[in-house]
Amino acid sequence: MYILVPVDGTDADHSKITPLANLKQWALVDFDAGSIKSINFYADRTQTGVDWIDFVILESKFENYMDFMEEGMMVLVRREEETIEDIIEAFKFKELDEIGL
Repeated sequence: MYILVPVDGTDADHSKITPLANLKQWALVDFDAGSIKSINFYADRTQTGVDWIDFVILESKFENYMDFMEEGMMVLVRREEETIEDIIEAFKFKELDEIGL
């Protein structure tokens, strides 16, 4: 499955989640069998080359999330996690909040 995260850089170990207004890159995490298979970065989320993105994880519930929902993505929001690794760890244990209509 693919998980999209707006981040402030292109370093998989040090990039932190950021509000959409401040995003530098989109981190696309290939998550399978409980672990990260790969992390790739894109300036434009439409250029990932994957057919389906399952989840997008946003910095706060006040972000504009409707476009993601209209594209069929589940929208989750971090609690206190900042790095990609911490966010995916929280995802594994269902410790992220869901945005719903």
